[in-house]
Amino acid sequence: MSDTLHTLLTRRKPGYTLEAPFHTDPAIFQADLDIIFGRHWIYVGVEPDVPDEGDCMTVDIGQHAIIVARDDDMQLHAFHNVCRHRGARLLHTPHANVGNIVCPYHQWTYGLDGNLKFAAHMPENFDKACHGLKRVHIRSLAGLLFVCLAETPPNDFDAMAETLTPYIAPHDIPNCKVAHEEDIIEHGNWKLTMENNRECYHCSAAHPELTRSIFAEGFGFAPVGAEAEAQAGRFHAMVDTLHAECARHGMVSQEIDHLDDRITGFRTERLPLEDAGESETLDTRVACKRLLGNLHEKRLGALSLWTQPNSWHHFMSDHIVTFAVFPLSPETALLRTKWLVHKDAVEGEDYDRANLTAVWHATNRQDSDLVGKAGAGVRSSGYRQGPYAPDTELLVEKFSAWYIGRMAAGIGA
Repeated sequence: MSDTLHTLLTRRKPGYTLEAPFHTDPAIFQADLDIIFGRHWIYVGVEPDVPDEGDCMTVDIGQHAIIVARDDDMQLHAFHNVCRHRGARLLHTPHANVGNIVCPYHQWTYGLDGNLKFAAHMPENFDKACHGLKRVHIRSLAGLLFVCLAETPPNDFDAMAETLTPYIAPHDIPNCKVAHEEDIIEHGNWKLTMENNRECYHCSAAHPELTRSIFAEGFGFAPVGAEAEAQAGRFHAMVDTLHAECARHGMVSQEIDHLDDRITGFRTERLPLEDAGESETLDTRVACKRLLGNLHEKRLGALSLWTQPNSWHHFMSDHIVTFAVFPLSPETALLRTKWLVHKDAVEGEDYDRANLTAVWHATNRQDSDLVGKAGAGVRSSGYRQGPYAPDTELLVEKFSAWYIGRMAAGIGA
C-alpha cells in the first residue's frame, strides 16, 4: 500500500480533485486513520458536553474509543475507553455522570483523572499506579475540545489558540449549553464531506434555507457579469461595515487563513448576514432571546471557523452551531452537529428548538444527499479528476493540499 499511496501523493495535480482510491481504498482509509486522525488535533466536542464534576462524554475516532471527563476539581481529562485489566469498554453511552469510572466486567475502578483506585483479587505487589487508563492529550480552544491520539502531538496548538481565542471568547462557550445534537451517517468518504463543506459553489441551488441568511461570496466567489459584480460589491461593503462595527465593540473580525500552511490548519472570519442580519435562521432574526456571553448587539453577523482536518463552526450573537466529521469506513462518515445557547436560556421561553435548528437541520440533509451522490460517482469506472473553480473552490483546494501534505509527511514522502 505504501508504494501505491506514495505514487498517488506525488502525482497529485494541484487544483484538481483527488483520485478515486483516496475515497474508496480500504488501505488508504486506514492510512487516513493512522496519519490524519491518529497524529493531529481532532475536534470532538465542547466544554458544555461535560459542564459539571463527574460528567463524561464518549467519542469514537476510527478504532479508538475515547472518554472525555471532568474531575472534582473541574479539570478536563481524556483517556482510552478501555479497561486496563482485560480490555472491556468502560462507558457505553454518549454522556454520563459518575463518581468513578467502574468497569462493568470485573469492577476495576478508576478516578475521573484516569488513575486506578480499586482492583479486587490482585496480589500484594500489584502497583495500581502502573495500571491507570491510557491517557489522550486534550486541549480546550476557548471551549472547543480537541484531542490528539499521538504520543507527541503537534506543537502548534498554543499558536492557534492565541490567534483564535479573541475571536471566539465573546461567545463564551463554557457558559453555554447544548440545546440539541444530531448525528448523520453520510454515504461518502470523510474527505468528500469536508470538501462539500469547504465551498458554497453549490449553495444557491441546494440550500434555500441557508441562503436566506448567508452570502455565498463569503466562502469563495468569482463574480462574472454586471449583476454578479454588483452583488459582490454590496457584500464587500457589508463586510467592511460589519468589521468596523465589531471593532467599535472591541471584537476582532478580519480574515485569518492558515488552512494549508500549518500542521494544525485553521481559518476564521466574521461575515455579514442577509436581511435582518441577526442569525442563521429562516427569518434571519435571533432564535434565542438570551444572547451569548456579555453580548448586547444582535447584528454581529456570523463568525465562521474552520479547522483541519474535521470541523467547522458558526458563531452568532444568540447561538453557536458546531460540526465534527468522523470517518466510519472508506465510504461512510459521521457528521455530528451541536446547537449551543446560553446556559440560562429556557426552552419554550427564550428559544424554540425547531426554529433554532431548522436551517442546519435542512442543510445537513441536503449536503448529506450531495455527499452520497459524490460517493457514488467516485466509485464509478467513469470517474476522472475534475478541476476546482480557482476562486469559488479555493478552500476545497486548500483542504486537499493540506491533506496531501500531511499524508506525505506521515509516510516520509
